[in-house]
Parts: sequence; structure tokens; C-alpha cells
Amino acid sequence: MRIIFAGTPPFAAAALDALADAGHEIALVLTQPDRPAGRGMKLTPSAVKQAALARGLPVSQPASLKRAEAQAALHAVDADVMVVAAYGLILPQAVLDLPRIGCLNIHASLLPRWRGAAPIQRAILAGDSETGITIMQMDAGLDTGAMLTQTVVPIGETDTAASLHDSLAIAGARAIVAALANYAALVPQAQDDREATYAAKLSKEEAKLDWRQPADILARAVRAYNPAPGAWTLLDGAPLKIWSAPAVAGWGALNDADPQRAEIRADAPVPGEVLRADADQLIVACGSGALALREIQPAGSKRMSAAAFLAGRPLLPGARFGV
Repeated sequence: MRIIFAGTPPFAAAALDALADAGHEIALVLTQPDRPAGRGMKLTPSAVKQAALARGLPVSQPASLKRAEAQAALHAVDADVMVVAAYGLILPQAVLDLPRIGCLNIHASLLPRWRGAAPIQRAILAGDSETGITIMQMDAGLDTGAMLTQTVVPIGETDTAASLHDSLAIAGARAIVAALANYAALVPQAQDDREATYAAKLSKEEAKLDWRQPADILARAVRAYNPAPGAWTLLDGAPLKIWSAPAVAGWGALNDADPQRAEIRADAPVPGEVLRADADQLIVACGSGALALREIQPAGSKRMSAAAFLAGRPLLPGARFGV
């Protein structure tokens, strides 16, 4: 098929490479304008632009697709289909109507669950056991179009947003190639709006851990916010990112396991209180249960193990996170 491809991040770049490898004619690649990135804030091309240029594909980076000149350029391509994956710009109806068989979206969830900007992270936060890829015929709504195919991807107990993203990128690339190969036989299926959930965009503020919550919820938050925006807390008023922190038993179980420890006491700890801080473990109390902090990052420092952190900054049981 003759394709216009629209996408921006690595998730989309995987699909672009797969479509090109499958022999489709990529007539034009749309991606977001270069953005400042890194410590030097140097203008950096998107992952999709880098993949396209590596293959010698034509690239366009309009700031909007609502302008007549941008739509005229797309019309001139005379594409069979537009494939869209995490593009980041709204496609007006005039653009949706341009390709012969319309615009297909590679969405990283099992629609209608997790429509919106952050389906991977929201699935982990909610404790979902599985997610997947939906190939969808786009319409003017937010991820509301008819579904063509779905591919289930399990969510492992240790999956982070980063690892799940990589699994979904592979699944999405395979799914769009298969969908186009079998397009004539696919039967569009309308979504049930009653089952829809919304995957709101992430914010740095929501990634601040509330130690009053149960440990299993906080452990999911640490995984969901890895790599961005990164789960964080305060220690003596300074921010501290937490990259790995599985849930463990709370103070009562720790007492039972090691009744000889000097810091054991009868009363329940305050959420955020350090229960154990030694060469083996850094355990912090939650509303129920506790987190075992394994990899953390103080402000202005690199990521490090909890043991390395404690070697440079010892913490006594009773110290508090979150303040």
C-alpha cells in the first residue's frame, strides 16, 4: 500500500520500520517538529524522524494539520491509508477523509479501556493483568473509532512503563503489518462506550508518593512512572526519585521475622517512616505494608542502589520520607 505515516516517539518508530520492511511504500512521514532535549536543550529530531531519514524517506513536520496548505500537501500524496501511532497532533475531519481507506491508529490498550494519552501507565497503576494493541479506524473522537484487530499483551508483576512500552511497540508493529495484509477481510467492530475508561496525561505532581496509601498501590506507581515522570518523595525537604521499590510485609511481619532487632517496637509506624536501613534493606512504612527501596536517585545525583545511598548517607530507623 501507499502510506502516509504519522508518529513521533520510539513506539511509533518501531511500526514505521516494520511497515517499510514489509514492502509498503512510505510516501510521506509526518512527525512533530524537533524539540529541545538533553542538558544542553539542543533541538533534537523525534525517533520517527530519525528512523525515516535513516531509510531516506520524505519527512514533513507541520505544526498543525488544520491549515489548508498542510492538507493540500497530504492530498497530493494520494495515499491509500494513513497509519497513525502516538503522533501528538489532532487530525481534522478533512485529513481523516483524505486516504482511500482512511486513517488507522495503533493504540496501546485494549479499547475501549484506556482511551487517551497515557494508556500504558494507567494500566499499570490500575493493577490490570493485561493490556494490548488495538488497530482502530480513526474518527473525530478521542480513540473512539471502530476496532479492526486486538492483540493481548500480559502485564508482568515487575513490568515498568518502559518495559511494557517495549513489548507493546513490538506487538503494535506486528499488528499493523498484519492488519494491512488482511485489510479486506477485517470487520470493523464498534466500541462500547459504556466500558470506556480515560487514560489522562501524567503530571509530575501526581507522581509524588503518598505514603498513606497501601504498599501495593505505591509499588505499582513506582513502576508506572518509570521512566517518566519518575515517582518521587521528599527526604529532609529535598526531592528523591524512586525507581525500584517492591511491596513487602509491614512492621508486624518484620517484628515476627526478627524479634531481636533493637528498633522493633510495639506501636504501628507512621506512613513514610523508615523501618529498616542497613546494608541489606531500606524499608519504608506505608498506610499498610511497606516498600523496599532498591534503586533511588537523590536530586543532582545519578541513580544508585539503596545500599550505595545508605553508604553515603546513613538513615536511622524512625527517619521519615515524604517530609
